[in-house]
Amino acid sequence: MPAVDPKTLSSSQLDDCLLSAVAPRPIALASTVDANGKVNLSPFSYFNVVSTNPPILIFSPTRRIRDNAIKHTLKNVLEVKEVVINMVTFDMVYQMSLTSSDYAEGVNEFEKAGFTMLKSDTVKPYRVGESPIQMECKVNDVVALGTHPGAGNIVICEVVKLHIDDDILNEDQTINQQKLDLVARAGGSYYTRANKGFFKIPRPFKSVSFGIDNFPEAVKNSMVLTGNDLGLLATVEALPEKSEVDYFINELSVKYPSIKTNNEREKQQLARNYLSFGDVDSAWKILLS
Repeated sequence: MPAVDPKTLSSSQLDDCLLSAVAPRPIALASTVDANGKVNLSPFSYFNVVSTNPPILIFSPTRRIRDNAIKHTLKNVLEVKEVVINMVTFDMVYQMSLTSSDYAEGVNEFEKAGFTMLKSDTVKPYRVGESPIQMECKVNDVVALGTHPGAGNIVICEVVKLHIDDDILNEDQTINQQKLDLVARAGGSYYTRANKGFFKIPRPFKSVSFGIDNFPEAVKNSMVLTGNDLGLLATVEALPEKSEVDYFINELSVKYPSIKTNNEREKQQLARNYLSFGDVDSAWKILLS
């Protein structure tokens, strides 16, 4: 693999490399107004949440690579320190893409993209009616990272009001990721649809981290189990007791009569099958038999 000094690449080459490598990225559809109240709407994939208390989002309008111009969004947040961050779902992704067009200053991208303008409760910029999550924010700071083409400007904004559509909520009022159906940006013209690729990883126990280093040698050095398999096995708090293993194997022998005489590789292959269904407890009992 070649090692590349970023300074040897052109701004456009480096941009393509970074955006293809750091992906997918969430998208902030940022609504702002200038000092005269003119509306602007533009998407940014240099975006994330960086604090819960206080609730802080950041996004970065970069200087344009081809001519070093700064974006209307940046001008606006420097004039009126407020912004609405609208999350982008699959149902609105093509409309969102229209707002990235290089319209002249003062053109209303809500109208160009056919989005509904909703008045905000606490800030001047409008909300996007089609977005199921809209976050009204006050801009705490803007940090310029340089003056060359491609240089970012980190907008640090604090959420002061959340608007969440009831249709994407679970019964316990948490957000249902499948219903939300967010999209994210990758390199070039590529996007990804989040709910088509969801998978769960059990969180390791907070009080005790079992650790792969504590595995039996045969498991730790397995030629059958993958790194992800070992990581999943490490999510347990403790290994099952011998009595639990013996009882489980006796029950399992009805389905797999050879389980008691299987060699290490065969047991690991069977355990891996259980891991594919997320059954870590049964996998460990097979491995320890």
